[in-house]
Amino acid sequence: MLAALGLCAHAQAQELDVVTIHGGRPTSLPTQIPTTIEGITAAQIEERINAFDAEDALKYFPSLNVRKRYIGDYDHAVLASRASGTGNSARSLVYADAILLSNLLGNGATYTPRWGLVTPEEIERVDVLYGPFSAAYPGNSVGAVVDFQTRMPTKLEGHVRLAGFAQRFAQYGTRDTFHGKQGSAALGDRQGALSWWLHLSRQDSDGQPIGFANKLVANGVAGSGGVPVSGAVAGRNPSNRDWLILGANNQVHTVQDHAKVKLAYDFSPVLRASYTLGWWKNDADRRSESYLRDAAGKTVTGGDINVDGRRYTLLASDFAPQRGDLEHLMHGLSVKRHAKGTFDWEFAASKVDYRKDLVRVPTVVLAGQDATGQGNVTDMAGSGWHTLALKGTWRPDAAHTVDLGVQRDGARLRTRVFATPDWLAGSDGRHVSTFNGDTRLTSIYAQDTWRIGERWKATLGARWERWQAYGGEVSNATSGLLHFGERSESGWSPKAALAWRFTDEWTLKASAGRAMRNPTAAELFQGSIVDGRIVNTDPYLRAERSWTEELTAERLVAKGSLRATLFHERTRDALYAQPLTPTVSTVQNVGRIRTVGLELAQQADDVLVEGLSLQSSLTYADSRIRENAALPASVGKRQPRVPRWRATALATWRAGDRLSASAGVRYSGTQYGTLDNSDPNGFTYMGVSRYLVADVRLRYRFDEHWSGALGIDNLGNEKYWAFHPYTQRTLVAELKFDL
Repeated sequence: MLAALGLCAHAQAQELDVVTIHGGRPTSLPTQIPTTIEGITAAQIEERINAFDAEDALKYFPSLNVRKRYIGDYDHAVLASRASGTGNSARSLVYADAILLSNLLGNGATYTPRWGLVTPEEIERVDVLYGPFSAAYPGNSVGAVVDFQTRMPTKLEGHVRLAGFAQRFAQYGTRDTFHGKQGSAALGDRQGALSWWLHLSRQDSDGQPIGFANKLVANGVAGSGGVPVSGAVAGRNPSNRDWLILGANNQVHTVQDHAKVKLAYDFSPVLRASYTLGWWKNDADRRSESYLRDAAGKTVTGGDINVDGRRYTLLASDFAPQRGDLEHLMHGLSVKRHAKGTFDWEFAASKVDYRKDLVRVPTVVLAGQDATGQGNVTDMAGSGWHTLALKGTWRPDAAHTVDLGVQRDGARLRTRVFATPDWLAGSDGRHVSTFNGDTRLTSIYAQDTWRIGERWKATLGARWERWQAYGGEVSNATSGLLHFGERSESGWSPKAALAWRFTDEWTLKASAGRAMRNPTAAELFQGSIVDGRIVNTDPYLRAERSWTEELTAERLVAKGSLRATLFHERTRDALYAQPLTPTVSTVQNVGRIRTVGLELAQQADDVLVEGLSLQSSLTYADSRIRENAALPASVGKRQPRVPRWRATALATWRAGDRLSASAGVRYSGTQYGTLDNSDPNGFTYMGVSRYLVADVRLRYRFDEHWSGALGIDNLGNEKYWAFHPYTQRTLVAELKFDL
C-alpha cells in the first residue's frame, strides 16, 4: 500500500507494482518486490504528527507500536510489529541512510534502536517493509524493516526549529507538571559535485516518573516493629495481589545533544561517494520521591517501616537515584554506482560506537538525592556494532532484475561493573562483575524479480547465513573471568513473492519467507557463577526460525488506496526469558508460537471536501504459544504484548497552502506481559494495558520562511501502561524558520 502515505503520489503510474517517486529521496527498500511497504514523507510528518523524537514518525503506521514512555525515551522505546511485542527488539531492523540503528547487542526493552542518532526535522521520508520477504536483510527483519532517509540538499537551505511541551501527570501519590524544550539548526548546500549537510540539536526533557517502589502486603510482618508511616497508596499488582505503592522513582531528566555531518561527492553522474558522521550525547538524571512520612511529617526513605500494623524493610534500591553519561558515535560510508543500466553496485560500511556509556547508582540509602555515598558504576564503553556490504543489481534484460550481495555484521558487547565510595564521581574501584561477548553474521544473498508479461510479477530469492558467537566471558566480585565456548551455525532462508494485476485497479499479492533470528550476545552469554562454574544459563540457545506468509488484495486509484492482508507466522524456538528455577529466570527457547491475522489499511484524499485526507488501519492478530516445555502453563496462552486488536485513524485537512489540521486516534486491545498470561490487571505499575489515545495538531505557515504548530498528544488524558506508565495529556508547541 505504498500510495497510502505518499510514497507514490496518488498512484498515477500504476504499472504493476512499480513505484514512481515524485520528489524527495527514494527509499532504499526493495520496492520491486511485490509485498507490503508503507511510507510517510517529511511534509506529511510536519502536517500530521507532533514529532519530538524520530520514532514518532511511526505513530500511525498499520500494526506498528513504539513503546515510547516519555519524550526523549532513549533506552526502552522498542518497536513492535504484527507478531512481535514490545519486548522483542531484535525482531525488527531500523536503518538511517543504510546505517544500522537497531541495537542487536541484546533483545528486550533496554536494547532499543539508537533513535537519538536521527532527529525528526532531518527526516526526508520513512518507509517500512513488513515481514522477512527480502533476501537483502538478515533474519531480524522477521517483524519489519524501518528505513529512515534523511535530507541531502540540492541547493542552499537552512532550518531552525524551537519546540516545547508540558505534561500534567497524576498517578498514585504524584501530582506534578513536567516540561521540556528542543532546539535545532541545520544548514546544507550543493556546490558542483559536492553536497553537504550540517545538523545540530539539543533536547532538554523532564519525563514523568516511570517506576514506583512497592511492597506486597502479604510480605509484611504483622506486629508493631518499624517506624509508623503514612502516605502509602494501596492497590493491586498485575496479578491482582494486594500491594502498597511507597513512592515514585525513575523520574528522568535527560539532556540530549545531537550533531551530524553528511558529505556526498559525485565523481560522475552515476557514481557517488557518501559519508555520515553522527554524534549523540546524553546526560540522564533519574530521581525518586518517597510518599512516606513519619509522625513528625518527615520523609522516610530507608529502614524498617510500619504500615497498618505490618513491618516492611526499605532497600537502598527502592528510592535510589541514577545518573547516566552516554556518548555514542555513528559512521557511515558508501560508494554507489546507479546508472540504471545492465549492472549497478554499491559498497557500504557503518559503525556505531559506545565511546562513553556510564550508569551510576548508589548502593546505600542516601541522605538526599544528590548526597555522596557508596555505589556501583556500569561501564559499557567499547560496545557497539558494525556492518559491511557489497551489493549488486544485474538487469540481464527488461524482464529480470537480480539483486545479490555479500554482508558482514558484527556486534561487540562490553560491560564492566565496579564499586566506588563516591557513586557520583568515582572513576574506578573494586571489581564487581564483567559481561562480554561478540557475535558475527556473514551472509550472501540473491533474488530475481521477474516480470511475466504485463500483469504478473514474481520474486524468488534465498539468503545463506553463517552465525558465530565468540569471546563470551563473565566474572563476579570473587571469581576471575570464566569463558564460554565458541558457537557457529549456518542456514538458508528462501523468499518468494507473486503479484497479479487482474484489473487496472486491483492487484493480488502473495509472499512467503523464512527468517532465522540468532541469539544475541546478551541472551547467550549470561548467567551467574557458583563454585567457580557458570550456572543459570543456556549457552546452546537455538536460533528462532520463522516462516511468514501473507496474502494481499490491494486497490489503487487516483485519490486513494485500500488494502487487505492476511498474515500467518510460525516461529519455532522463540527466545524469551522464562523461569529456570522458582527464583531464577533466564532466556530459553519457546517450542512453537503461531500467529494468524488480518490487516486492513485505507487512505483517501479529498474526502467529501477538497483538502481532507483520511487514513486508517485495523489489525487482528491471534498469537498463541503452541509448545513450551520450559513452562507448560503457557501453552495455549497469548504471546506477550501482542494484542488481539489494534487500530489507527488519522484525518488531515489542508485549508489552502498555509493552514493544516489533523486529528488521530490509536487503539490497542488487551494484552499480557507474561508467557502464562498470569497478569490480568493491566492498569497498574508493571501491567500491560489496552488504550485508546487521541492526538490533535494545528499547523500554520505565516509566510515562505516562518511556520508554527500547536498540538496535544493524549487529548483524553488516557492512563495506560506498558510495564511503565505512558505520558498523560501533553501540550506541544513549535516554531520553525526555513531559509
